[in-house]
Order: sequence, then C-alpha cells, then structure tokens
Amino acid sequence: MKAFVYGLFLQCILDIRSRAMLITCYIVPLLFFAVMGGIFTSVMPGSELTLIQSMTVFGVTMGALIGLPPSLVEIYGSSIKKIYQANGVPLWLGLALTNLSAYFHLFVMSLIIYFTAPVIFQAKIPANPGQYFCSLAVFIAVSLSIADIIGLAVKDQAKTSMFSILIFLPSILLSGIMFPENLLPELFRIAGRIFPASWGYRLMTDRSFAFENLWPMAAIFIAASIICTVLMKNMRDK
Repeated sequence: MKAFVYGLFLQCILDIRSRAMLITCYIVPLLFFAVMGGIFTSVMPGSELTLIQSMTVFGVTMGALIGLPPSLVEIYGSSIKKIYQANGVPLWLGLALTNLSAYFHLFVMSLIIYFTAPVIFQAKIPANPGQYFCSLAVFIAVSLSIADIIGLAVKDQAKTSMFSILIFLPSILLSGIMFPENLLPELFRIAGRIFPASWGYRLMTDRSFAFENLWPMAAIFIAASIICTVLMKNMRDK
C-alpha cells in the first residue's frame, strides 16, 4: 500500500512537471475559461447561471481526452511496459496511477473554475454544491475511462492525438455548452448523447441526481471498463 501511495505521489509530481499535462489540464482550459467566460456573459444573457458547469465540462473533457492518452502511450507503447513485466509489476498499475493523477489535476482545475467564476464573471454557484461535486466526480471518472481506451488501443503518439481530437471536438460542440442543444438538428442531438460531455453537463446543471442522466454515464463507464480490461489482457498475452 505504501508503494502504491508513493507511486501515486510520484506520478502527480511527474505530471505537474509534464508540459503536456500542464497545458491540457490547466493552461488551455483556464485560458478558455478566462476568454470565453467574458464572451458568454457579455453576449448571452443568463449564461452566468451555468457558466461554471459549461467551463468545467470543457476543461475536464480536454484534460481527459487530450491530456491522458499520451501518458498511457508513453507507458504501454514503449520500453516502460517491458520494464514493468521484467520486474513483476502489474501492468494495470501504470493505468491506475496515471488515471488517479489525472483525476486529481482535473478536480483541482475544476475547483479553480468553481471558486473564481463567481468573482470574475458573477457566475451563479450551483444551488446544491454537494450534488454538483458528486456529479463532477462521476463525470471526470467517465471521461477518463474513454481516454483510457484511446491510450491503450492506439500505440502511436501522432495517431493518439488524432483520435483524441476526433472525439474531443464533437464532445464539446454537441454537448450543449456552446449553444442550446435544442438549436441542433435531431441527428446531431442524438449523436451528442454518445459522449460523456453531454450527460455530464446535464448532470451538473440539474438540481438532483436524475436517473435519466445518471444511467447513461454508468453505461458508458461500464462499457469502457470492459474494453480496457480486454485491451490490458491482450497486452499481457503479447
């Protein structure tokens, strides 16, 4: 247990020193928040009611889908995997540590948005903070599970970035954070429900844990976990 906690601590430090993680989990999401927060509140009356949720959805989605997969490729697509195997270290340990570290950074970034948005943009704090943070915790976990699939399935850094962007862009554009979902064509609304961002935004803007928003998140997480388990098993067999 001590080795696991030390490994997690070390991974967090390495991620803080990682330029990619710093950019995708902090710099770009917070710059987007600073710029778009001002634009949203200026040209879209009422946007301050859900500004915290919409900016958090963007930040978490970007940090997970674009920030995490390269870290996994660095472990499982290089000689690090062989070092794990040679020393009898379980392959799942790298996956667990990178996920826990990314979870920590994304939660910290979300807290920054939560506490600064009301001060800078007069954004409204969610009516039920406890429910909001539970929803956020679920959303981060589900987003990371999708990122895990990309990082484990694609072994090339360039291809990883391409797949990450291909999932990230529709996740954001069809989630409802940029413009109301009812303005989208029916086909796009249906397509948006494939991605965690859409359900995460709904979950965080609701006043309660609505089952119709929670069960799709659970289904996505379970499906992603099964796929990751299969990918890890195939990795061990090679």
